[in-house]
Amino acid sequence: MEAPHSSPAVDSTGTPVTGTGTTGTGTPGTGTSGTVTLTVESPEQMQDLGRRLARVLAPGDLVMLTGELGAGKTTLTRGLGEGLGVRGAVTSPTFVIARVHPSLVQGPALVHVDAYRLGGGLDEMEDLDLDVSLPESVVVVEWGDGKVEELSEDRLRVLIDRATGDTDDERREVTLMGIGPRWAGLRDELA
Repeated sequence: MEAPHSSPAVDSTGTPVTGTGTTGTGTPGTGTSGTVTLTVESPEQMQDLGRRLARVLAPGDLVMLTGELGAGKTTLTRGLGEGLGVRGAVTSPTFVIARVHPSLVQGPALVHVDAYRLGGGLDEMEDLDLDVSLPESVVVVEWGDGKVEELSEDRLRVLIDRATGDTDDERREVTLMGIGPRWAGLRDELA
């Protein structure tokens, strides 16, 4: 396995990232307000990205994480938890489906959901009361595509791409897609 890197995240051109990345204005008709793409070289950088992203999150924000098994979804969420100052170790909620991490700093709680084993859409998610938790919490849903979009018109979709197959490559391409007016200034917010 490759040793952890201590270099900063880089954008798709190889330029070090200090809170910005390459960006587009979204694709017409998709409802995407802004897109930022970053290259992350190690789990430590993924966790740091989560800490930086936490600075722009507010109560009511819905974050949807998509990526292969082992892509770094939980590592990113661990960084979000650190950045939000929540209680408890952020680990994968695969077997409990959802965990609530209350704030230790008078901020929003982190609701961390793993929808991998849930087959249905929002109807099956109703038992989790995410619609009740969302206004006062930051809700992060792993594997939420096609399941939780109806919770909020404004959401941040995070796609994490990694090399597949038998590889020790820790590099990840992370695409942050802001959907709705809340995320119109996504690039500026991450700066």
